This record gives sequence, structure tokens and C-alpha cells, in this order.
Amino acid sequence: MSDSSSGSSWLERLGSLFSDEPESREELVTVLKEAQSQGVIDADALLMIEGVLDVSESRVRDIMIPRLQIEIIDATEPLESILETMLESSHSRYPVMQDKEIVGILLAKDVLRAVVKGELNSKEDLQKIYRDPIFIPESKRLNVLLREFKASRNHLALVVDEYAELAGLVTIEDVLEQIVGDIEDEHDIDEDANIQKRAAGAFSVQALTTLEEFNSFFNVEIETENTETIGGFIGSELGHVPVVGEVLETHGLCVRVLKATERRAEVFEVKPIEESMIEITEEQSQEMLEQQTQNS
Repeated sequence: MSDSSSGSSWLERLGSLFSDEPESREELVTVLKEAQSQGVIDADALLMIEGVLDVSESRVRDIMIPRLQIEIIDATEPLESILETMLESSHSRYPVMQDKEIVGILLAKDVLRAVVKGELNSKEDLQKIYRDPIFIPESKRLNVLLREFKASRNHLALVVDEYAELAGLVTIEDVLEQIVGDIEDEHDIDEDANIQKRAAGAFSVQALTTLEEFNSFFNVEIETENTETIGGFIGSELGHVPVVGEVLETHGLCVRVLKATERRAEVFEVKPIEESMIEITEEQSQEMLEQQTQNS
């Protein structure tokens, strides 16, 4: 069969599917699914088209990273502490806060360039490379935000609520993931690692981590007959399904819910109330170093 006849066949099949023009989004999606079932488009194309349609209807609040999950730089901290936080968390952009206000955005590449050139010796030097923060409302549509990202070459925006308070942040990657699916990079959390080091002496802990592993790592003795996981224990202690931002202090540890659904908790931040109570063994330190090496 010639390329011409093959092309005609493809167009005829697609044309026949649209012989009755869809009058709503639902009808359009139905037609597209029919096209996929008949081999006119593949499954990946269908998912991306549906993603584009979703972006045109979704708003920033639907995909933003909540404030509690943002790694915010405290402008009052010493320079060494700020650099250590950036090194440990391995993000590319950081909001900088002073006196409860966002005063700028730090880009990791700007900091690295300044360090290499020997131009970062004081807090004043750091302030010189702050980028201006971009603020957007929670209600902004994602398709509008994507156009603004493209036009401004800015890839991060801070989201404010109706009271002009910081509610979260959103990046161009978050928007694109609504179209093409999750985009994992070298700094994304390794979901296979139950316990990972975060900044400022804190650790991220998967809710499915067994109590045995949790007790061994944090040098505590949590015992219960009702559950075998730390997520189950926290839920039992709270008496309800944990919600994002909720905090529980137990066994000398401060546990904060980082990620949760309506049915269960997924990720916690765990930080010793007294840093001296946790002693990471040489074996644990080596395991964490290997995980970070694999992610870099």
C-alpha cells in the first residue's frame, strides 16, 4: 500500500469519527476514546489530549505545592546554614523569607556560580542574587499560567490566598505534568527509600515504614498490637485519618504530616525534639550516602 493511500485511510477513519461533531467536552473525550480504540491515535496521545483539556479547566490551587511542603530559606540564618539547607534539600529554587514576608527567590545555579567565582562571602553577597518573586492567585487557570511562564521565562510562581498570605508554590513542571504525566528528575524523592534525610536535621518517612525499621532508625521503642506501620500508629494516636500539616509529638519526636489523602497518610516529616537523641549508625549513614549518590 502506498503512503498516499495509507494517509487517505487514516484521514477517512478520523473523519468518520467526527462525522457528528461533538458539542461538549464529554462528547469530545468519548470521540477521542473511540479513536484510540480503533487505532487512530495511541493511548499516550489520548492521555496527553485529555491532559490539555484538563489544564484549560484546572486552577493553580488544584496542583500547587502546599506551603507546609515548601523548603523556605530563612533570611536571618547565617550564610553557612543557608548553604547547608540548599545542599541537603537539593531543589533548584528557594523562596526567601524575612519578617514573615517573601523577599526574593534564590536559584541554586546563581548560588553555585557565585561560589565558583568567589563572589559569595557574606549575607550581603547573597542578597545581591535574589530574584524578584512572582505572586499569583490560587484561582488562576493553568493554561493562562503556562502562557505567562513561557512569556516571562520564569518557571516558578508563589501562590497567595484571598488574604494575600502565602498558600503554596507552583512550577512550570507542575503544569506540564498535568499533560504528560509525572516528570521525575535526579532530585525527586526515591519512593523505594522509606526514610530519607531532609534539611535542618529532619527526615521524610513513608507511612508504610514498619515500626521495626522506624524504631531502629530513630532509636525509639514504639510498641502497639494494632498496627505494624508508623502510619497506622500515628493515625491511632490521633484518633482519625491524619491531615496535611497536623503535628504529633511522641517518644521524643516531632511528627508532621507532609502528604495525605482523605483515606490515609502517605509521608511524614520526623524531627527529634532533642537532636542529641538520634544517633545515625555508620551503616545507616552509608546507606543514605548511597541513596543520595544514586539520585545525583
